[in-house]
Amino acid sequence: MKRNPFGALLDRIRPPEGLFSLILAVFVGASTGLAAVFFIQLIVVIQTSSYNTIQFLFPHLGVWSYVLVPIGGALIAGPLIAWFAQEAKGHGVPEVMQALVQRGGKIRPRVAITKIVTAALCIGTGGSAGREGPIVQVGSTLGSVTGQMLHLSDDRIKNLVACGAAAGIAATFNAPIAGVAFAIEVLMCGLQVRMFGSVVIAAVSASIVSQIYLGDRPAFSVPSYTMESPFTILFYLLLGLAAAFVGVFFIRLLSYFEDLFDNWTFPTALKPAVGALLLGLTGFLYMQLPGISFNSTTEYQLGMPLIENIPPVYGSGFTFIEETLHGNTNFWLLALLIFLKPLATSFTLGSGNSGGVFAPSLFVGAMLGGAMGELFHAWNPELAGPPGAYALVGMAAVFSACAHAPLTAMLIVFEMSNDYALILPLMLTAVTASYLAHHLYPESIYTIKLVKRGIHFEQGRDLDIMQSVQVREVMNRKPLSIYKNQSLAELYQQFQETNFHGFPVLDENDILWGIVSLQDLESTLAESSLQLRDTKVEDLATVDPLTVYSDEPIWAAIQKMAPRDLARLPVISRAEKGKLLGLISRSDILRAYDVAIVRKQRGQLLEENVALRRAQNNKFSDLRLKHGQNAVGKKLRELKLPLSIKVVSLDREGSVLIPRGDTLFSSGDIISIFGEKNAIEEARDEFQREN
Repeated sequence: MKRNPFGALLDRIRPPEGLFSLILAVFVGASTGLAAVFFIQLIVVIQTSSYNTIQFLFPHLGVWSYVLVPIGGALIAGPLIAWFAQEAKGHGVPEVMQALVQRGGKIRPRVAITKIVTAALCIGTGGSAGREGPIVQVGSTLGSVTGQMLHLSDDRIKNLVACGAAAGIAATFNAPIAGVAFAIEVLMCGLQVRMFGSVVIAAVSASIVSQIYLGDRPAFSVPSYTMESPFTILFYLLLGLAAAFVGVFFIRLLSYFEDLFDNWTFPTALKPAVGALLLGLTGFLYMQLPGISFNSTTEYQLGMPLIENIPPVYGSGFTFIEETLHGNTNFWLLALLIFLKPLATSFTLGSGNSGGVFAPSLFVGAMLGGAMGELFHAWNPELAGPPGAYALVGMAAVFSACAHAPLTAMLIVFEMSNDYALILPLMLTAVTASYLAHHLYPESIYTIKLVKRGIHFEQGRDLDIMQSVQVREVMNRKPLSIYKNQSLAELYQQFQETNFHGFPVLDENDILWGIVSLQDLESTLAESSLQLRDTKVEDLATVDPLTVYSDEPIWAAIQKMAPRDLARLPVISRAEKGKLLGLISRSDILRAYDVAIVRKQRGQLLEENVALRRAQNNKFSDLRLKHGQNAVGKKLRELKLPLSIKVVSLDREGSVLIPRGDTLFSSGDIISIFGEKNAIEEARDEFQREN
C-alpha cells in the first residue's frame, strides 16, 4: 500500500508531542467552528428561500405551505442520506459513539458533507430538530479524518473525535465549557488528563471562530432571575422529578418511531418525506388553534409572511424559548407543546431525516418549566417567583433526563443564559432529573439506538463485547501467592520484590483461603505495637474473598469488582472447590477488551466457520503477547506449534495482518488462532510462556 504523504512528513518532522497535540486541537476546533458558521448560515438561506419561494409561487396556499415545505426538504434530503451516507440519518451522536467503541474512532469523510447538507435541508424547511447533533457529528468526522490522514493511533484518533465533538457544541451554542463537558460526559465517559487539554483548546478555538462571524452574545437574552426564598428550592425539586418522566417519555417516543419506520417495508429514501408529512399535519393543526395564527390565505397576502410565523413545533424553536423565558406565553399553550414537540421531533428524526435532539430537549424543558412555573406562581407568587425562571431551569432538567448528562445540562444552560443566579436550582434539578430518569429507563436518548444494535456503551466502551471473552483467556495463570501461616515479614519482602499490589492467600492444602493487599499491609504497619515476624498473614488478610470462575465472561468479573472498586479477583475451579487457577486484574480486563474488539471485527468470519468448528471439534481463540513471552521477537516459523493449529490473523495497533512464516511477533500483538480444542492450550503456551 502506498504510504500516506502526510504520515511520512510527520515521521520526518517529529514535532514534540505536546506541541503537535496543541496544533491538531486548534486545527480541528477552528475547522469545526467554520463548519458550524457555514451550517448555521446555510440553514438561514434554505429557510428564507424555501418559505419565500413557495409564498411567491403559490400565494393562495396559506397555512398549507407549512405542510408542503417540509415534504420538499425531505424529498431532497432522504435520497442523499440513503445513497451517500446512512450515518447521517437521525441525530448523529450514536454513530459517533459507535465509531469510538468499535472502529477506533474512524469515520468516513463523506459523512461530514452529507450531514451538513441534509441537516440544513431538514431544519431549514421546518424539520423539528436541532443543529448541535449534526455539528457534533461533523466536528467528530473532521477530527477522525485528520487522525486517519496522519496515521495516528486509535487513541489519538479518539481524542481528535472528542475534540471535534466539543468544538461542535462550543461553536453552535457559544458554550465552550459545556462543549468540553459534553465530550467528557456523553462521548468519552471520562477523559485522561493528557487528553483533556486538547479538548479544551479545540472548544476554545471553535468558540473564537464562531464569535468572529456570529457575535459573542449568549444564545438567549434572559432577565435577571433569583430565588425568592430558600424554600423555593422545593419547587425546583418538583420540577426535576417531573422532568425525569418527561425525559423518559421523549426517549421512548422517539425510539418507538425509529423502530416503526425502520421495520416498515418502504423505500428508505422516501421515509423522511412521510415523516415530514406527519410533521406538516401537526404544524397545520397547531396553526388552527385559537389565537395562534392567521387562518385565512387573505391575511397572508396582506403582508403576513410565512417566514415570520413558523410554528414552534418546527425547527429548534429558539425564538419561542426566549419568549417563554420572558414569561410571555400562556399555560395551556406551554402544556400542549410539552407533548407536541417530542411528537414532531419523533416524526422528523424517527423517519430517518437528519438533525439533533439537543435543541428539542431544551425546548421541551422550557415548556415544562414554564408551565409548572405558571402553576407555582398562581398558587404562591411571593414564594415561587416568576415562571420564566422555571423555564430556564427546566431546559437543563429535561436535557439531563434525556441524555443522562447533568454536568453538561447545567453548564449549557448557564452559558447560554449567562446568568449565575440560578446555579443552585440548575444543579439540583439536573442531577435529580438525571438520576430518576436513569432509574426509570436505563438508556439515554443517545445510547438507546446503540442498545438496539447490540452495543452497551459505558465508560467509553462497548460492554456487550465483554461477554465474548472468558476469564481464562486473559487471566494470569501463574499468580504469585502466599500462605496464611507465613509471617508479615515474608509478605513485606514479597511486596518489595514484585511491586504487586495483592496476593491470593492459600491454606496448608493449597486451597484459596483469602486475599491480601498492599493496603492491608500498610494499615497494619501503622500499628506500631505489631511485630512483623510474630504476626501472620491470616491476621490481616480478607477471608472468603469474591472469586470468579475461569469459564465466566469478563463481564461477570467486572460486575463483581465494580461495587467496591476491587483491583483483582482470584479465579477458581468449578470442579475442585477452592482450587486457585489464576488471578484477573484491571489490566487483564483492558486486555480482554482489545481481544474482544478483534473478535467482533472478525464476526463475519466466525459465522462462516460455525459449522466447521462444531463438526470438527475446532474453535477460535485470541491471545495478546506481552514483553518477555516466548513468541516476542520470534518469527512464526520458529515456533513449535501443533500441526492442527492455524494462525489466522494478527492485529497490530489496529491493522489486521495475515501472518506468514517470516512474520516477526512483537509485544502487544493480538493473535487469532484456529484449531482442535485440545491443541489450543498447547499453542497458547508456546506463544505466551515466559522465557
